[in-house]
Formats: sequence, C-alpha cells, structure tokens
Amino acid sequence: MQTVVAATAPVRFVPRETALQAPASPAAITTLCSTCHLKELCLPCGLTGIDVERLDGLKFARRRVKEGEALYHEGENFQFLYAVRSGTFKSILNLKDGREQVTGFQMAGELLGLDGLASGKHASSAIALEDGEICAIPYAHLTELATVSPHLHLAMSRMMSREIVREHGLMMLLGSMNAEQRLAAFLLNISQRMKARGYSASEFHLRMMRVDIGSYLGMKLETVSRTFTSFQHQGLLKVDKKHVKILDLDALQQIFDGPVQ
Repeated sequence: MQTVVAATAPVRFVPRETALQAPASPAAITTLCSTCHLKELCLPCGLTGIDVERLDGLKFARRRVKEGEALYHEGENFQFLYAVRSGTFKSILNLKDGREQVTGFQMAGELLGLDGLASGKHASSAIALEDGEICAIPYAHLTELATVSPHLHLAMSRMMSREIVREHGLMMLLGSMNAEQRLAAFLLNISQRMKARGYSASEFHLRMMRVDIGSYLGMKLETVSRTFTSFQHQGLLKVDKKHVKILDLDALQQIFDGPVQ
C-alpha cells in the first residue's frame, strides 16, 4: 500500500505591529490571545493579568490549512506549537508496512506539535480533515516568556500533562475495552469537547472517516460500521453518514462504564 504524502502548508509570520497596521489583512490575524474566543480552552486558560499580556506580545504565524493538507510531517524539525482556531486535524504515524496509525484528533482550542519536544523532530504528522486555521507559536519564544512567568510555565506543564493523560486513555481503550466500549468512549469524548466549545453535546458532524476512527480505536472498519449499526438498533444513536445524533447519552455512558475485558 502506497502512502500518500500530504503537502505541507507554508508558515507566514505575522508580527503584531504589522498585523495591526494592515487593515486589508483578514480580521482574524489581529486577534489577541486575551480576546480570542478560545482562550479558556487554549494556552491562555487559567492565566490572568500580565501573563496574558505577555502572550499577546508573542510573534506568531497564522495559517489557513486546506482539507488534506499537512501542518507538519513526521521527521520534520520541531519549531512551533500549533493552536487550532478552526477545523479538525488528525495526528498519524506512518507504519513500516505503509499503513497509517491515527493517534489523535484535534479541534478548535487544542494544541498540536508537542510530539516534537523530546527529540527536536516531529514524531508524527498532522493532517487537516477539513479547511481550518491555526496559530503557529514559535516554541523558542514561548519558553523565553515562560522563564519570567511561573504561571505561564505552569500552563505549559499542564499542556504536556494533558498529552500524557490522552496517551494513557488511548492505552486503556486499546488494551482493555471491547468494541462497544471503545466506540462509546469515542462518542462521549467528542460530545464533551463539543459542549465545551458551546455546541450541542448530542448532535454533531464527525469530520473523520470511519476508517480513521477504526485506526484510532484499534478496530477494523467492518467492526466500526457494525458497532454504529448496533447502537442505532439499540436506540442510542441516529446516524446519517457522518452526522451523529445521540438519542440516549446515559445509556452510552453505561456502556462505557461497563466491566472491562
């Protein structure tokens, strides 16, 4: 199986002073961390006062990413942390046999690129599942700010901790849960994340394909489809292609809370 390499979108730096003096530029470019509608989910979460002002002084790049385009590829040099402003992304590992292993899905307010911290090179690739926009934050500049701000340093530690927790959650999914529990956990997670962003917790559009869901959950495509069908027959879901409506959130939670294998 031949691996299709997605094109990488170029980074264009947008210094604050340039952005503020260029009314012809897209309005989103002038958005500060302190006024961003995603600040309670993204890097400024929990920060106040001068710490947020320091973030407002970051020289960052804003990038629009088209569906199928890559933010970065596995093995590329690590330079930026990427904050998702809009759209959905998947993180993937390229296996030796040419297959892709999906390791996560990221949406607005979440960060990409932390996988490059350990070795200075990205350990995975990040691909856009739909047209979106990101903020590319130079990691070197961010660490400079963190050295004079204990609160910002703590915020960065929380980001890394969230990544560790996510990895542990994936290990539990793959190691101890049956197919119904894995899909229930996935849908409950999407539901919670949508609610945190002010959207419906019970009705949403899945941007990823079922083959990607299967790769992430360690399930074959046929098993993913069969489990979706089973949930519909049980009256838990209503599914129309990628559009999902959760009809019984409590029952879905009970499946997830059931005994592990």
